[in-house]
This record gives sequence, C-alpha cells and structure tokens, in this order.
Amino acid sequence: MANLTGYKRDNTSLYIAKDPDSNIQYGLDFTDYLNSGDTISSASTTISTVSGDSAPLAFPTNMATDVYITGGVLVNIRLEGGTAGNIYTVKTTIVTSQGDTDARSFRIKVEEKLL
Repeated sequence: MANLTGYKRDNTSLYIAKDPDSNIQYGLDFTDYLNSGDTISSASTTISTVSGDSAPLAFPTNMATDVYITGGVLVNIRLEGGTAGNIYTVKTTIVTSQGDTDARSFRIKVEEKLL
C-alpha cells in the first residue's frame, strides 16, 4: 500500500483538508505502483478549476518548478491558495524510466483550519 499520510477519506475518495492561507508541499509515493527497478523520469500536475473562483488553488509563483521528484519514486507538489468551501482535484501524471505512464488524482478540500 502506498504511503497516504495526511489524507482523509469520505464517501467519494481520498482528500486533504487545506487552509486557504497555507503554502504546503504534498507528496505522492508511487513505490507500490512501479515495476521492480523502475523509477519516475518526469511528472506533471494539473489542478481543476472552479467557476467564479476568486482565489483558486495554484502552484506558488515564486517557485522554480511546480513538481519535483525525490528518490525516483516520490512526486512532490507545492500548492497555495484556494477558496474556503471549494473542492479541487489535483491530478499527477508520471512517465517512468521504462516508458510506462501512470496517473493518480486526489482532492483538496479548502477549509479554515481551527485549533
């Protein structure tokens, strides 16, 4: 089973609760989805849009890259913003060193986080 630290589950699928003011990195561990000896060569990520969203979930503009790979198996994604009450789908597509492609999606529920 892949490492799913920080993810919650509802009746639809996995999601992460994110405060609109947080600028945070999320990790997707593809270890369990790769063939033996295979590694991730490239990764890209898209974020769904919400009509009329005044502060959409986005990649930080001050970053050199939106997505980077660690150890050949972990895709790191940094996200900021988002409007409280909105739900966004984040989809990451990888290409492996053996030429395979794979994609995984998860949701971000933006909500004010209180102590």
